[in-house]
Amino acid sequence: MNLQVHLFTFNPFQENTFLIIAPSRECIIIDPGCFDDDERTALETFIRDNALKPVRLINTHCHIDHILGNAFVAKTWNLGLEMHEGELKVLDSGMNVAGMYGLPYEPSPKPTSFLVEGDEVVLDGYKMKVLLTPGHSPASICLYNEVDGWVIAGDVLFYESIGRTDLPGGDHQTLLKSIREQLFVLPNEAIVYPGHGQDTKVGYEKMFNPWMQEG
Repeated sequence: MNLQVHLFTFNPFQENTFLIIAPSRECIIIDPGCFDDDERTALETFIRDNALKPVRLINTHCHIDHILGNAFVAKTWNLGLEMHEGELKVLDSGMNVAGMYGLPYEPSPKPTSFLVEGDEVVLDGYKMKVLLTPGHSPASICLYNEVDGWVIAGDVLFYESIGRTDLPGGDHQTLLKSIREQLFVLPNEAIVYPGHGQDTKVGYEKMFNPWMQEG
């Protein structure tokens, strides 16, 4: 085992929050969607009971369901937020969007650093490559671990589906291009861990994803 992937499903949007866990027990928290006391406690308890040490906080993109727990995670483990700079407007709209949905939301901290396409996110010597995959949001990123054969895909690609493109900054053709040029070039056996729903594989989605059969 190299890097282990553990997921929680949080908040009314059934969002997948990921922990990437190294053999050293250091971990990265990706897209914390925990929005109430029970969900925050579940995350904190798992980390404590497994003797984990969170060392990074990353957002694949900044729609409200993926950032509800940013403030909690940043404060609890003294972490700076990392994301793509192109998501700043989406992050800044969080309070307004939370109000529209009637969700309790402590505003996310501002990012302390930005990730760009081609960066390597390193955890205990293991590397994940940053893929820029806009379309669902202005500057969504995915994290690809070549050694273990998986990608954290945010809301770009789902099991037999794709991310919605009707939100501000979304664009359908841009999303299809991102999937084809960034994800469908990965090995067919690469596991896709999406921001909602079950995991899938690149090869399966190439063959059976109805949204990707056009054109």
